[in-house]
Amino acid sequence: MIYLVHHGEAVGPEIDPMRPLSERGRTAVLLVADEAARRGTKPEAIWHSGKLRARQTAESFWKLCQPSATLTVERGLQPTDPPAWIRDRLIGDVRDLMLVGHMPNLERLYRLLIGEDEQTSAARFPLHGIVALESDGGGWKETWRISPRAGE
Repeated sequence: MIYLVHHGEAVGPEIDPMRPLSERGRTAVLLVADEAARRGTKPEAIWHSGKLRARQTAESFWKLCQPSATLTVERGLQPTDPPAWIRDRLIGDVRDLMLVGHMPNLERLYRLLIGEDEQTSAARFPLHGIVALESDGGGWKETWRISPRAGE
């Protein structure tokens, strides 16, 4: 399984240039991570972009879903990174992985993995949410999602 996670809501750069999670963002991340844990989410490794808001989100999932997972900063999860970088790293990796990053990178990666063209796809990634993808032999298919806004 691959779990794609968009970081929680962050404060604006005018409040703090490091953009940590807001109080509302921290609360929502904990609720989403708790629901993911109830659904059996146990990644072997959690990758994040290194930005504070992504690290804080990753740490919440790590604590609630799998404290024995490795938690590392990985290249390819920044907002403008090409999604093919991560897709290529996933080839042949059979571990359950959680990737915590940013828009628009995550939405572009999601579309790339499920095989939908960015220009014509109606697929949307849930803002501050998580999508679980399962390998279907030649690609990936969505198995579930959690959105803090819609309560899915």
